[in-house]
Amino acid sequence: MCANKLTMPIPEYLSEILESVRANTAGEVANYIPELKKADPNPLAIAICTVDGRIYSAGDDEVEFTMQSISKPFAYALALQECGADQVFDTVAVEPSGEAFNELSLDGSNRPMNPMINAGAIAINQLINGSDSSVEDRVEKIRKYFSELAGRELMIDRRLTESELVGADRNLSIAHMLRNYGVIDDDAHDAVLSYTLQCAIKITVRDLAVMTATLAAGGVQPITGKKLIDTKVCRLTLSVMASAGMYNEAGQWLSTVGIPAKSGVAGGLIGILPGQLGISTFSPRLNAQGNSVRGVEIFKTLSDDMGLHLMSTEPVAVHAVRTITEKDGVTTIRLQGAMNFSAGENFLHEIQQHQFEGEMVVLDLSRVITLHPMAMRMIKEGLKRIRDAGFKVAIVDPDNVLPNFTFSDGTLCAQLASERDL
Repeated sequence: MCANKLTMPIPEYLSEILESVRANTAGEVANYIPELKKADPNPLAIAICTVDGRIYSAGDDEVEFTMQSISKPFAYALALQECGADQVFDTVAVEPSGEAFNELSLDGSNRPMNPMINAGAIAINQLINGSDSSVEDRVEKIRKYFSELAGRELMIDRRLTESELVGADRNLSIAHMLRNYGVIDDDAHDAVLSYTLQCAIKITVRDLAVMTATLAAGGVQPITGKKLIDTKVCRLTLSVMASAGMYNEAGQWLSTVGIPAKSGVAGGLIGILPGQLGISTFSPRLNAQGNSVRGVEIFKTLSDDMGLHLMSTEPVAVHAVRTITEKDGVTTIRLQGAMNFSAGENFLHEIQQHQFEGEMVVLDLSRVITLHPMAMRMIKEGLKRIRDAGFKVAIVDPDNVLPNFTFSDGTLCAQLASERDL
């Protein structure tokens, strides 16, 4: 008997989350940009990419939208990569402003408060490709870099750029202020054009999940395996995202969700769990702070369900599957460590890839320390799918870390004291 077509339950879980927030129609699309004001408010999508390059998505995951402010952390990483931390820190500070994204905010040294507000982002944009760069060359450098992060060629929405420039008075005021204090050298109109084109790069939630997973993986693009960002640059970028990525909602976000994040007024929202995965959502209706209403709700659910909060005291293990061995018609899967969402995902991936033989599958939990409820759900679902493929299933659980193992259909899983009881 062979079962090499097991399906993964993670996309089903993501679909459940989308359905749980779909009825929430609070908020409005961004109304200060004509093209965004006309946007369809209903698309809803989510994608997750692990640092090992596995992507899971649900909903309208192929719908393209513009990055807007989500471009800021990636541009910041590029500037750090090109110019070094000292020059970047001399230009833009890293303190939370506690203000709206478009405030004319400078610190005591006349630096923008951080790179996640518009003043800081415009200054960061001007560092890329050198102060003597033309707008076209600078934007092309950014577009190519973002394309490498996403693993495909990304394009710029020129129509939206023109629409956004019509109402760019606020950003022009910021650029003139920056030029007045010597923060930027370029003409204010060129600086705003360059920044607006950066924001108009089009992506999907799947693209963003891969881009964020690159930061989570210490700069290694998880699909291509190419090292694109220095590890230190990733750490600095994630630190600023954690403290300032959600503008004047950043403190509440860090308390409730607890992961580095960044929003965009087109409705995108990204979050990163360092060393584990990148997450992206898309829903255009925004709250008063300019963050996606349903996106924020989704992230809160994910944080609670999956134990994503950075301040969580629960131990973490990513590579959960120690071995998979076969002997005398019995396949034994040995797990290890503290099982969280990422560990559960690793388990599901390994059993999906494995070509099971024989008649029985045994899950050995002898080396498992703890089981997060989400990991427990994933393990049970994975074993159920093995059983439904025609195998007998049993567990070895000497420390009772998975007590009263009942499948979702009410049937009990056989429990063995050890493999010797087979």
